[in-house]
Amino acid sequence: MADILSNLAKPEGANRPKTRVGRGVGSGLGKTAGRGQKGQYARSRGFKPHFEGGQTPLQRRLPKRGFNAFRPAVVAEVNLSSLEAFGAGAVVDEAAMRARGMIKGVCDRVKILGDGELTKALTVSAHAFSKAAAAKIQKAGGTVNVLDAKAAP
Repeated sequence: MADILSNLAKPEGANRPKTRVGRGVGSGLGKTAGRGQKGQYARSRGFKPHFEGGQTPLQRRLPKRGFNAFRPAVVAEVNLSSLEAFGAGAVVDEAAMRARGMIKGVCDRVKILGDGELTKALTVSAHAFSKAAAAKIQKAGGTVNVLDAKAAP
């Protein structure tokens, strides 16, 4: 009868009831509930995190180097090749780039990078520009407007 998947059944004795420990001496696992007496294994808290049996833990053996900022600034990077999508004489700021899908998610600053070429004169506003990006924008007849970094959220 077990040749069809819907009729499969576990063999007799495959399921055993869950052992209930600490339910009196008659159960065979009363009092200390199978944990023995005292000691680390008998405690309810168990092991400390990163405990290595008395050996100096790994996080104490490794050297501490550098610094991790608590809340690092999230910088959205946009290449010049993306700005080619705007029409000549357009004012390009963070809102315009978000509308075109060039910037997604939360960011603290916007930086324009110099990858690609720009053939139109644009007024670009951002928090930072690479030297190559600023030069290419000005070469195309556009203007570079550097926003105050502190004004950004």
